[in-house]
Amino acid sequence: MSEIVTEDRGFVRRIILNRPEVMNAITGRMLGELNEALKAADDDPAVRVVILTGAGRAFCAGLDLKQAAAGEGIGGAGLATAGARHHSTREICTVTLQRMDKPVIGAINGPAAGYGLDLALGCDIRLMSDRAILMPGFARMGVIPESGGTWYLPRLLGWAKACEVAMMGDTLDAHQSAAYGLVNKAVPAAEFEAETDRWADRIASNAPLAITEMKRLFRHGLTQDFESHSHHVLMSLLNLFKSNDFKEGVSSFAQKRPPVFNGD
Repeated sequence: MSEIVTEDRGFVRRIILNRPEVMNAITGRMLGELNEALKAADDDPAVRVVILTGAGRAFCAGLDLKQAAAGEGIGGAGLATAGARHHSTREICTVTLQRMDKPVIGAINGPAAGYGLDLALGCDIRLMSDRAILMPGFARMGVIPESGGTWYLPRLLGWAKACEVAMMGDTLDAHQSAAYGLVNKAVPAAEFEAETDRWADRIASNAPLAITEMKRLFRHGLTQDFESHSHHVLMSLLNLFKSNDFKEGVSSFAQKRPPVFNGD
């Protein structure tokens, strides 16, 4: 059975971590499949939005600790083989996630711990079921947020709050996570899938060229000074003015109708 499943619905691709019997704990194989699925979605012109979620009752419980305890897999003696591809800079899933131009919604349907928490933090938007929890218990396991958490947490929370969350390692429920700014919204479990689809459809209905440029500029802006960034914004805007999507946006506004964007 594939450890990653994909489902397409209109312009939205759902990528599902698929080891529900072990709360979607990470294996080397899963990382390879996930990396390929993320790249394929980013390269597919028919995909405008990606939803990343977990099968069953969990989002992702982190590395497979049973494998690690047995000296196998990514957390054990097999690191040099099973995880080697993952740990090359080119193939790290969380790096692929950060480089993607397509927007990614993290649908945190259940517990997200360790690597699973880092995966969630790498998504552009995070929706969280009120039955889910975030478990930043790295320090209690004698490790660190190894796949993006040390980069994302200070940017999302500020320095002091990031230290509190990571160093104390307390479990956070959905409402705490939303209050801290770790997720966009806490959603009742019964409404979670429908609300996730609603957010994805809203984004997918907007101009895909503009969405792509927004994400690129947000990403580049993290490492640019204001003047350099403003220059890149202007260049992007001039290109967008030439697009059919821009013409459609102006026409639909003037005609008071919903726009239909083709991404060209």
